[in-house]
Amino acid sequence: MNNVIGRQNEVNELKDLYLSNRSEFVAIYGRRRVGKTFLVDSVFAGKITFRHAGLSPVDDEGKSNNMPRQLQAFYQSLQLQGMKKSHCPKDWLEAFFMLEMHLQRIDNGSRQLVFLDELPWMDTPRSGFITALEAFWNGWACARHNVMLVVCGSANSWMLDKLVNNHGGLYGRLTYEIRLSPFSLAECELFFKKRGVKMSRYDIAQANMIVGGIPYYLNYFEKDKSLAQNIDRMFFAGGATLKNEFSRLFSSVFTKPDEMMRIVRFLSKRRCGFTRDDIINGLKINDNGELSKWLKALIASDFIDKYVPFGKNGRVWYYKLIDPFCLFYLRFVEGQKDMEPNFWANNVSSSKVNAWRGYAFEDLCLRHIDQIKRALQIAGVSTRQSAWAVPGDGEADGAQIDLLILRNDNVINMCEMKFYSDDFAVDKAYDRKLIQRTIMLSEHVSRKTIIHSTLVTTYGLLYNEYFGDFVKVITLDNLFVT
Repeated sequence: MNNVIGRQNEVNELKDLYLSNRSEFVAIYGRRRVGKTFLVDSVFAGKITFRHAGLSPVDDEGKSNNMPRQLQAFYQSLQLQGMKKSHCPKDWLEAFFMLEMHLQRIDNGSRQLVFLDELPWMDTPRSGFITALEAFWNGWACARHNVMLVVCGSANSWMLDKLVNNHGGLYGRLTYEIRLSPFSLAECELFFKKRGVKMSRYDIAQANMIVGGIPYYLNYFEKDKSLAQNIDRMFFAGGATLKNEFSRLFSSVFTKPDEMMRIVRFLSKRRCGFTRDDIINGLKINDNGELSKWLKALIASDFIDKYVPFGKNGRVWYYKLIDPFCLFYLRFVEGQKDMEPNFWANNVSSSKVNAWRGYAFEDLCLRHIDQIKRALQIAGVSTRQSAWAVPGDGEADGAQIDLLILRNDNVINMCEMKFYSDDFAVDKAYDRKLIQRTIMLSEHVSRKTIIHSTLVTTYGLLYNEYFGDFVKVITLDNLFVT
């Protein structure tokens, strides 16, 4: 239990469910590598009656782990955990029947916790897995008040479609669901502190901007190395630990990983994202239900998001790549030949890296919108967030604002996000730009709406004659609030 960083709400919820006097069916899902298995193993250390993890759809040799292999692995888990030697089940109905018999044989009245990890991997084509799971829960487990079934999966779309939003035999059968999110900046700081990795908040923010709040990736940071040295070792040095992670990530989550990677690569080309028509034309693919399924799966797995930009038709959605790891990997790693092993250390001050920092900090702020709202003292105000872009023409310059906080109290926070190594200074040119953006935005909102220019930056705002341009200044420390 002491190994769990953050996750206090999830820990308390799981402990309460374990102590309930009824059967429980709990689904935990979230992005691959986010720590679902670790959470269950830590909370229920020494209390798991039976555990099994599905086999990856494809093994290291490229062979498909089909239904017979999945069943054989399940049978071996049963034997390893005390079931008398029998025979490999011929189908999932028999496999779950064996589990029932095993649990009944060892039942002493105390809580029996069944943990099935990577559940979507077990559901191979035409295997009848869901039918067997329904039979196990509806026909046996739900009537036994001491059984707790915990299932995990990284294929979020499968977890949502087959369990959370199931309209068949498992409709309404879940007693609890947990969507596990990546670490916030505050949780990243706790994680590094516990592991003895000394890092400033400035560098912790950059670490999050590179790999997101994914514990699996954060675990690769070594305490005797600087941020740049760690990034080089993870991405650019010979035998880099995360050099092949991009393809592994998609192969382990999706049944058609190549198509998913094509979409993600395409979306990485424009920060504000693309419409569905843009994706169809750009990738030269058919506009059909298959594309809808792929986009839905990518959204469910937290790789992309969809939104309607401010001022756009509400029926036109934009799809945007939001996963920090993918954004970094596609920008700096994929397709690079003869990459120097110390690339990051040698380029920390380059224009390309500085430009990336600016974009990545904007994404970091979007992932910490709750902290920004708290700093604005509007946590209780209903809001929605949006980007806004106006293309320029021959007569006037365009404008792009990556974060508008549209509030129900007749205020819009027009946020400027600046990742600087010192206090940010507003000069005359930037002052004019802010004035122009405010005027342009005011033409698109109600006359009763007030526009508050808001700065989100690392350390603060330098006092000069333009200091008053911003109504509110939010610093990196505000983003670390829990």
